[in-house]
Amino acid sequence: MIKKLFKILAVLVLLIIICFGVLYYLYNKPIPTGLAGPEADALAYRMLDALEYKKYNNTKIIEWSFRGDHTYKWDKEKFTVHVSWDDNKVILDLITPKSSIATVNGSPASYEKTQDLIADAQSYFNNDSFWLVAPYKVFDRGTERYLVDLEDGSEALLVTYTQGGDTPGDSYLWILETSGMPKSFQLWTKIIPIDGLEASWDSWIKTESGAYLPTSHSFGPMNITMGEVKGYN
Repeated sequence: MIKKLFKILAVLVLLIIICFGVLYYLYNKPIPTGLAGPEADALAYRMLDALEYKKYNNTKIIEWSFRGDHTYKWDKEKFTVHVSWDDNKVILDLITPKSSIATVNGSPASYEKTQDLIADAQSYFNNDSFWLVAPYKVFDRGTERYLVDLEDGSEALLVTYTQGGDTPGDSYLWILETSGMPKSFQLWTKIIPIDGLEASWDSWIKTESGAYLPTSHSFGPMNITMGEVKGYN
């Protein structure tokens, strides 16, 4: 019985390896090369203009959730985020994270538990907010921008993050509409083993503050939902 079980497990592992190999062969792409300089920055500014960046920058409060798992209320003026998941809630201080407050089932968490929850909240926020506001972060400190010529004759914007977040070194190739609005991006990240996968950025809403924010993304077989997205002052 045990030998039969091991054989079944071995076959399953082999099938997984074969499937991954096929997917890797079909979808893995090398990171493109591009030209840094004024032309790349001009394309980045064109994208920000299409998104009406000033209205996003002036937005005080942003609310959303990530795939129904994590819920956020981000006070951009106070640099704090209310992060909730399961029975946990963290009022995350983005300037001095050690000053953050954590509760479990409405009661203050112990010191050790608080440190763990703060670390989790930071990691969740870094990832989940990127899927909401990534286009607005193309001029963040540590970013490098490159103009990439695509095969169809259009231009795309490659952005590499050399610092910050949980995985510095990640790169994203922004595919734009003729208007400059983001349509999708391709990813080269440490956390995803297949390079160059594409995620959509085309489900935009204009929030109460006038900021454009996405409500969902198609990413391979997955649909990444952002919940009820709000932006207001």
